[in-house]
Amino acid sequence: MPRTLRTSRRKGPDTPPVHLLLTEGPRATLELAAAATVAPLLAAGPRGDGHAVLVLPGLFGGDPSTLSLRRYLRWLNYSVSGWDRGPNVGPTEAVVSGLRARLTQLADSSGGRVSIVGWSLGGLYAHELARRSPGIVRQVLTLGSPVQLARRGGRAASELFDRYSHLQVAPSLIPRPWAEAGPLRVPATAVYTRSDGVVPWQSCLLGKAQRRENVQVYGSHYGLAHNPTVLHLLADRLAQPDRQWRPFAPGALVRHAYP
Repeated sequence: MPRTLRTSRRKGPDTPPVHLLLTEGPRATLELAAAATVAPLLAAGPRGDGHAVLVLPGLFGGDPSTLSLRRYLRWLNYSVSGWDRGPNVGPTEAVVSGLRARLTQLADSSGGRVSIVGWSLGGLYAHELARRSPGIVRQVLTLGSPVQLARRGGRAASELFDRYSHLQVAPSLIPRPWAEAGPLRVPATAVYTRSDGVVPWQSCLLGKAQRRENVQVYGSHYGLAHNPTVLHLLADRLAQPDRQWRPFAPGALVRHAYP
């Protein structure tokens, strides 16, 4: 998601309180400062096995918005790629076809399955890629992504764009070819914060199923991609051996960081 937006919007039953939206920017800045403060501890996170990781940005964001996240994962020894498509303007035909091709290319070039990290709308893309190509996706991790929308009509990515694009732009005529393709058959972790000022946190929760988990953190929606607790969680999840997924269990030293 972008860092500047219109602050006027109608309050609805599925809309976070306005005060959370208005404080998103300052809270995200504090999270970035916190990540810099604990950088030595984050750098000591578990080293990766070098497998490919695809990172997808939120609505109207692009690769610059996930730069710190991707740099951290590279430091941990992952082969990290951004989505390389400019600003995320919604599920257009070019985005849909381009992401499918990129996922296939990463799997072919790495010789293994790909983990996908998706922030906000990017998380819905991640789920759809995993649904369509479960054989080449290792796991999916979403950050503040309203995955529950997928249960309300089967076009979650398109619905999210329609619902939240008014935060920055006028209604768009961008075509919406994206439609969910069956159940998710890969391990999935959903990160959410109850103080999310952009999307209702309840919509970010995965339903109960095997190899599914919801992990709550303290923070803002805009800060999820550089929140130090989220970075710690991603390091733990990505370090799991392939096909040996286990639920997240924070250690005693960091348990207080997870509500």
